[in-house]
Amino acid sequence: MFTSKQRAKLRSMASTEKPIAQVGKEGISENLVAGLSDALEARELIKIALLPSAGEDGDNLAENLAELLGAEVVAVIGRKAILYRRSSKRDFRHIEF
Repeated sequence: MFTSKQRAKLRSMASTEKPIAQVGKEGISENLVAGLSDALEARELIKIALLPSAGEDGDNLAENLAELLGAEVVAVIGRKAILYRRSSKRDFRHIEF
């Protein structure tokens, strides 16, 4: 879990980013999870668009994705979700709190 200050910092960092993926009527597929996992490894912080055609509530979709990815939900703002997972790379500039 994040403190409110950590969450605020991550939200501000993600505010200028564009969503890197969309979850639509197909829902959460294995390919989507694999791609998002690679993106989290490379970036640590990603934003995802949760389309209304996905059928589920945005909070539920974000929680399901986070669980499958081993990540944490930073925030769900409207139909956008922000996820964080610390990269396992050694020579990587990690996000500092």
